[in-house]
Amino acid sequence: MIRAWLSDERFVEAVEGVAPGDKGFRAWWIGQMGFVVRAGGRRFVMDPYLSDSLTRKYAGTDKPHVRMTQRVVDPGRLGRVDVVTASHGHTDHLDGETLRPMAEANPGMLLVCPEAIRPLAVERSGLPGDRVVGLDADGDGAVPSMFHGDGWSIHAVPAAHEGMDRDRDGRLLYLGFVVRCGGWCWYHAGDTVPWPGLAGRVAAHRPDVAFLPINGRRPERRVAGNLWGREAAAVAREAGVGMAIPGHFEMFEFNTETPDEFVSECARLGQPFRVLRAGEGWGASSALVEA
Repeated sequence: MIRAWLSDERFVEAVEGVAPGDKGFRAWWIGQMGFVVRAGGRRFVMDPYLSDSLTRKYAGTDKPHVRMTQRVVDPGRLGRVDVVTASHGHTDHLDGETLRPMAEANPGMLLVCPEAIRPLAVERSGLPGDRVVGLDADGDGAVPSMFHGDGWSIHAVPAAHEGMDRDRDGRLLYLGFVVRCGGWCWYHAGDTVPWPGLAGRVAAHRPDVAFLPINGRRPERRVAGNLWGREAAAVAREAGVGMAIPGHFEMFEFNTETPDEFVSECARLGQPFRVLRAGEGWGASSALVEA
């Protein structure tokens, strides 16, 4: 079992230790594609998976989800959360055992997800329907692609996991999210493979930071795949991202890759990057990409 860099009380102390008036950007990796982000006095939790629900679900099957890394924190310990995202309906991105304790600890929390999975998000989170915001991207306009909160906004970007799949109403099942708050902009890719125009869509937002999956695609895993490390590095470089941070590795033994390919390709391309350990944070005090 890989030990978290910070866990439990020490992790909470690190997140809470940022002064309320701090105008910088802080992000902590909590495993898989989960990140806690503090910016502009707000707290966002992107695609958290902080339980062992999948390990129990698949125990004794031919697809065991053996956890590799220690859980960073009890989700009920994450306080003052303004927004949680779920990029799609897979449990490692939309986990009821994570979302319900968070909702109980944060009565005003909003959950942002694809409109196509909004009923599932309401069911799993236990949140009332008016606190679950559904978005779409490239639809017919019936569902918004952007949501404005109090001093922040989230813009939906298409994602292909591995196809750009839609529900019977034509709404995308997988999304990435571009978030703006406090003068900062970041892109959370959710789960995606490369698709034509991806880097251009991201570049249009000029993100300071991009969180990108790097576990690749292996048919023998029998799960939908994601960017390989070299592809994640290339997307970040082509999009002009200030800092690229990888995710979606070292959670389950059957579905992981090392960050080595991502690191070497970022170095070759001259793309700034940071590989975090679970429970580790990274921050910046001034924007990495000029407006």
